Amino acid sequence: MTTTKQDPKKGQADKAKPVHEVRLGRIRAAVWLNETDNGPRYNVQISRLYKDKADKWKDSSSFGREDLPLVGKVADLAMVWIYENPAAAEK
Repeated sequence: MTTTKQDPKKGQADKAKPVHEVRLGRIRAAVWLNETDNGPRYNVQISRLYKDKADKWKDSSSFGREDLPLVGKVADLAMVWIYENPAAAEK
């Protein structure tokens, strides 16, 4: 399992990065912090990594039957991280 926390202050000029990521094999959950009218909120994007014919890494939001146990696990781990790290504390 790989988990990383990105420093939102580093590389602000770079492409936006998730505040947290959970990865099991090729299944990844990216946790994003978004400002809303009701204050900061987290959103989670789950994807499957794969290599295309040109051997370049791509991602997909489509999952096969064998992917589903890992999809459930990364979703669970992302949920635990969100509950342990309230969005209001990220500001």
